[in-house]
Amino acid sequence: MRRRLYFMLPSVASGRAMLDELLLARIEERHMHFLAREGTLLPDMPDLNALEKTDLVHGAQLGMLIGGVAGLGAGIFLVMFPPDGLTLRTVAILVAALGGAIFGAWASGMNAAAVPNTRLARFAERISRGQVLLIVDVPVRRVKEIESMIERRHPEVSFGGEEPPMLAFP
Repeated sequence: MRRRLYFMLPSVASGRAMLDELLLARIEERHMHFLAREGTLLPDMPDLNALEKTDLVHGAQLGMLIGGVAGLGAGIFLVMFPPDGLTLRTVAILVAALGGAIFGAWASGMNAAAVPNTRLARFAERISRGQVLLIVDVPVRRVKEIESMIERRHPEVSFGGEEPPMLAFP
């Protein structure tokens, strides 16, 4: 299990130094991501990927839920009031619910892929002023260790928050 920690760094140079220190603290590079103004990150600093920059995952989840409920309702309606000459079974309800969930996830995910991540909106103003956001996923048992290390070595860094435990698999 991992927790996602957010830190606001004053500059790209500070972010590069933080990258080195986290690597020395045995945090893998794949668990660190930086977000800065367009074109300011150094090439060796890991940037956010498309899933992290957009609301794609949240949108697909919401669309799957809404589409599944709508499909379930449509399936129940079709079984209760079938078209003339057609007999539908209970499995039609499940098929309609599954089809609705798949369509809802796809449609909502496509829309959400164009929307910036709402979790990162609180950092947008500071990023536009030249600061750098560091997102690091650390094992739960090391959260306090990493927070205190960053606080000791980089007093200029401000803590931006913490998210609940993440799933163990990436």
